[in-house]
Amino acid sequence: MKYRVWLAAIFVLALILGAAAQNPPPQQKKKVLMVWGGDMHEPRQCVEVLAPLLAAEGFEVEISPTLDPYVDSEKMKSLSLIVQSITLGKITSQQERGLLEAVRSGVGMAGWHGGLADSFRGNTGYEFMVGGIWVAHPGNVFDYDVNITNRTDPITKGLTDFRMRSEQYYLLVDPNSEVLATTTFPGKPDAPWTKDTVMPVVWKKMYGKGRIFYFSVGHSAADFSVPQAREIMKRGMLWAARAPGAGDDPKPTNPYKSR
Repeated sequence: MKYRVWLAAIFVLALILGAAAQNPPPQQKKKVLMVWGGDMHEPRQCVEVLAPLLAAEGFEVEISPTLDPYVDSEKMKSLSLIVQSITLGKITSQQERGLLEAVRSGVGMAGWHGGLADSFRGNTGYEFMVGGIWVAHPGNVFDYDVNITNRTDPITKGLTDFRMRSEQYYLLVDPNSEVLATTTFPGKPDAPWTKDTVMPVVWKKMYGKGRIFYFSVGHSAADFSVPQAREIMKRGMLWAARAPGAGDDPKPTNPYKSR
């Protein structure tokens, strides 16, 4: 009798395990926090253009018009990616600490134009994380070329050079970054000495365990109607979030290194 009971129990257990194997629990979606603020450079409109790209890739996207989530350590630890679009904002020491700690621990960070490279002037810890800061855009808005310099990286692979009508950002850039695309300055009348200066437009870098992606276009949401710009931003966000197949950790370009 006991033998039959054991056989029945084993049979039921096998059925349960088989059903579990055929119907595994759904994988938890990776979480993205998109933060925007102010009214410079159409931050809300840019986020509204880019958020659906991440949702289509299976991410759970939360959008916040304030920096309040940066002080929620549990929320920040649960994220795969932070996307920020705030130009000339203010950040408290507690908010900055929460952001930097999250990224150092492995949360990715991505952004564009002044929303990442001109967010909190004078906050050197934040600027160190981003890997570059805006200092000028001679000529303001005009047509210029973006040249792909790394054609094998998954972020830029298969893409051609392209034309932008936007602000051409002059940046101070961390040499410990991997540059994927550049632009050449024409030497506009308000800064003729910048003629033929080659400036990074797209870079990726590390901050602790976190991946940082930056793209200097994005003066307005219309910039992302350019197919290459839209695709680079999407791929860069996926890379920073460590999406499968999005690419490896960066290999710093470092133009000052002895060859």
